Amino acid sequence: MRIIRSDACVAEGAAFLSRTEPRFAYALAQTGPLPLRLRKDGFEALLGAIVSQQVSVAAANAIWKKLKGAKLTGPRKIMWASDDDLRAAGLSRQKIRYARALAEARLPFASLRNAPTEEVIAELTEVPGIGRWTAEIYAMFSLGHADVFAPADLALQESARLLFDLEARPSERAMRDMSGAWSPWRSVAARTLWAYYHVAKNREGIR
Repeated sequence: MRIIRSDACVAEGAAFLSRTEPRFAYALAQTGPLPLRLRKDGFEALLGAIVSQQVSVAAANAIWKKLKGAKLTGPRKIMWASDDDLRAAGLSRQKIRYARALAEARLPFASLRNAPTEEVIAELTEVPGIGRWTAEIYAMFSLGHADVFAPADLALQESARLLFDLEARPSERAMRDMSGAWSPWRSVAARTLWAYYHVAKNREGIR
């Protein structure tokens, strides 16, 4: 299992994609070098992914800033905080429930570092509020898995529509099928599509 650890790894994946698919070469010419986007693993990373669910990047950043300011990004702090405290930081009733479920889950973060992608996804999606998208984002950015994609991501779908000149935004299933051709660098393909989304739409598609 290839792990992305540096900008050189991302560049290697981008070179592969450019050779494999001319449209990626075009996208990369527009975006320039791709960001590494690696984050620490653990509770805070997953909580951040939950915060990002179904809201804009700007909204997610604003909520996260409030949570950080209130020092509500650790499992104990989440459990000790009142619902009013968490609502004041921007969490909805549903996301408060998800944050508390994550705090109670006591996930084996250390052992997930060396687990295959599907095992990571299976473990994480046992926790209420963590769906496949959240687990894929965690595997991609916190664990550095090189061959993982997030086909349900709306920004990736819209970017693919623009880049591949499709009549409509591809479905999750269609995106999953498309991404098979980009293995073993699907994570870099995702980075490329998010970067192209930023160029084409002048807004961020991912935190």
